[in-house]
Amino acid sequence: MGTVLTLPKPMSDPESADWIAALSEGSDDATQRLYELLLRAARFEVGRRRSALDGVVDAEQLAADAAHDALMKVLAKLDTFRGESRFTTWVYKFALLEAATKVRRRTWRDREVALDADAWTRLPGLEAGPASSAETAELLTAVRRGIQEKLTPHQRLVLVAATLEGVPIDVLAERLDSTRGAIYKTLHDARRKLRLCLAEQGLDEYLEAA
Repeated sequence: MGTVLTLPKPMSDPESADWIAALSEGSDDATQRLYELLLRAARFEVGRRRSALDGVVDAEQLAADAAHDALMKVLAKLDTFRGESRFTTWVYKFALLEAATKVRRRTWRDREVALDADAWTRLPGLEAGPASSAETAELLTAVRRGIQEKLTPHQRLVLVAATLEGVPIDVLAERLDSTRGAIYKTLHDARRKLRLCLAEQGLDEYLEAA
């Protein structure tokens, strides 16, 4: 019996199909129109986050940079578009993500980030104060021990910076000369180790409720 070939399902949206065809052929007109679409989306996102920026920031340049980077990513990922949504909806998300990332990076550009694997030992939030319940004190003690004994220095650094100091993942990746994916994996592994550590002490259910 011969091999049965499964042909790609045609796109139900003619406009999306036209976009893909034109961009795949390298149409300058389609590329320019796509950039303008991405720029509008980037301007919207930068404007929505404008309050996080100081007055000297050139919001238009920030949006233009985001649109350009989004354009490069869209063109590189054209073959991943499956037509499950409209093409314009799909690319819009690229611009929003790039704009949000650039605003976060600009906001944190002049802020000091203490990339110290032992910084967690100096965070007052990990200390149980006089008013803390016995359960909370026990949990915090277990978390401290887990951070110290179960995590690597790099995992401690990422965990503290991302979850306790509120450093955005993309900013942290930039400061550590890493990638978002690598930072997410480190954070995931650190949380998994801590959860296992707490489970061994019967404290994981309390952590879920906290």
